Amino acid sequence: MRRSLMPSTTYDPEAFGRFSERIARFIGTGRFLVYMTAFVTVWLIWNVVAETLIFDDYPFIFLTLILSLQASYAAPLILLAQNRQADRDRVQYEQDRARAERNIADTDYLTRELASLRMAVGEVATRDFVRSELRQLLDDLGEQLGSPPATRADRGVEP
Repeated sequence: MRRSLMPSTTYDPEAFGRFSERIARFIGTGRFLVYMTAFVTVWLIWNVVAETLIFDDYPFIFLTLILSLQASYAAPLILLAQNRQADRDRVQYEQDRARAERNIADTDYLTRELASLRMAVGEVATRDFVRSELRQLLDDLGEQLGSPPATRADRGVEP
């Protein structure tokens, strides 16, 4: 078994991802641009005006190094944040698609149910049809008993 002299360090990728998203979110704000502009402006003024306190001469190599380091860390953090957002978007898309499929299935089911109800209602006898059938039966019964067919007034029905 091989042992390392360096202590094993573990980190939570989820926590690191959240941290990188916060940084990327901040880098994308106007506040960051104002802070960065103020930092660079103060740096330049300090190193141009204050002759006794100069720590970075004219080509401002140290400032260039700091800005390069900031950019070298910012780019991967932004990419990591974009990848995490793409993963969230993919999960959201899959959930939306599953929800849409359920909605389509529900709509198809309701369409079939509505069609079957329409067919069932079409087979149900209407009130006028039942009245005419009853009137016909009453007239047939009256003929069989030998009495004249009843009129609407005889049956107590208003014309």
